[in-house]
Amino acid sequence: MTGIGPVEPGEDTRAHDAGRPGRHTPRLRAGSRARRTATAATAALAVTAAGGYLYATRPQPRPAPPPPYPSQVVDLVYLTPVAPAGTAPAGGFRFTVALVVRSGPPVTVTRVSQPNAGLSVTSSPAAPFRTKPHSTRKITVTLRVTECGKAPRNAGFPFLDVTLRNTRAIQTHSFILGRRYARDLSRALRDACGQGNP
Repeated sequence: MTGIGPVEPGEDTRAHDAGRPGRHTPRLRAGSRARRTATAATAALAVTAAGGYLYATRPQPRPAPPPPYPSQVVDLVYLTPVAPAGTAPAGGFRFTVALVVRSGPPVTVTRVSQPNAGLSVTSSPAAPFRTKPHSTRKITVTLRVTECGKAPRNAGFPFLDVTLRNTRAIQTHSFILGRRYARDLSRALRDACGQGNP
């Protein structure tokens, strides 16, 4: 062999890598597939995290306001004495009132009372009774003198204590029934506790 240059392989000889074309190609493909899988998994996690964040920070609907307190929606209005003879007990005063429930859930009257130790109170219908919203119920109240010494002779600002209940609360509210009620009650008390009455 003469001349300068690289050694040529002879017959029936071959280079170590010859005959194995593309030896590294499968590895490259496998690495590329793993990168694609990792990228897809990362993207899925990012989408899930973003979705969770958006769900957690979404605007919340405002909760419904609580119902009103019963004393805020109830009126008690004095109507008239029950005048026919024999309808009021001896030493008693019977009259009617209108219980008005303006709004909110139904209201139950659980008790009707008054603050004077010398008087007792009953109502018809008897408590407890329920009144629907946007309605008026007529109630007959009977005050009976139990002890004249403790009954007020001049009822200047008489009121009834009514215990009310709805889904929000239970409250005892004092209703002042006005001048006509004060005048009628004072007259009834004078009649019941005149000279010689206990």
